Amino acid sequence: MEQLIGTGVALITPFREDLSVDVDALESVVEYNIQGGVDYLVVLGTTAESATLSQTEKQLVVDVVVRANAGRLPLVLGVGGNNTMAVINELKTLDLSDFDAILSVSPYYNKPTQEGIYQHFKMISEVSPIPIVLYNVPSRTGSNMLPDTTLRLAHDFSNIVAIKEACGDSVQIDKIIKGKPESFLVISGDDATALPTVLAGGAGVISVLGQGLPALFSEMIKSGLEGNAKDAYVIHHKISALMSLIFEEGNPAGIKSIFECKNISRATVRLPLVEATPGLKEKIASSLKTLDKAHV
Repeated sequence: MEQLIGTGVALITPFREDLSVDVDALESVVEYNIQGGVDYLVVLGTTAESATLSQTEKQLVVDVVVRANAGRLPLVLGVGGNNTMAVINELKTLDLSDFDAILSVSPYYNKPTQEGIYQHFKMISEVSPIPIVLYNVPSRTGSNMLPDTTLRLAHDFSNIVAIKEACGDSVQIDKIIKGKPESFLVISGDDATALPTVLAGGAGVISVLGQGLPALFSEMIKSGLEGNAKDAYVIHHKISALMSLIFEEGNPAGIKSIFECKNISRATVRLPLVEATPGLKEKIASSLKTLDKAHV
């Protein structure tokens, strides 16, 4: 899956003041990222606030992104959940013709055993018409998909082609990289560990901050993939403050503040999330100004 090497971005869903989906702003976010040089777009991930979108709104978001992208970049669609049969039924009914892969999160809240996680993804593998990217994010799901489970899935099912790994544990990531099939991709799910993961043999990142700084983030990952650690870390250190700031009050409140600073979309989010505080917005705006002055 060469389409998934490099910088992918987990797109936000912009909202108007009345909390409806802002179609114009979403088109602008897509165009901003394409022009910024990202490698692929991820639609309806956690950052998209997909948990608060109706089915009609989800379809609207898909339609807008597909239309705005116009076939220029590969697309990945978030399709996951903690009800295995519901995910299976969704995969059987969705039109996935515009997508190159699905991103499917390890079941959350239920806290399944490793065997339960394996069987969940086995069933998804058996019905998915397109390749699957596993998503491990223990901080959100309440359980950690261990390397042995990831590697078992990677070796057993040819259509499970990658993992977005957001465990934050370099030892766990290294174990997956060491034991994976040659074609299986290890993609960072954390902005802060994206470059170290790439330098350890990972394939890139699915980033949150990257959509707000597409040119810089893409350049950093490209340099890392080329083995140019020195230049890559120069960029990493310049954007590391923003990597922390945008998650200070939860995601996507922080990244939406960046888009507000750039006059691309509002910082509005839906409950139970709340908009970034004025203090955090000020810190984000200040970091962006510092970055602009540096002329990276």
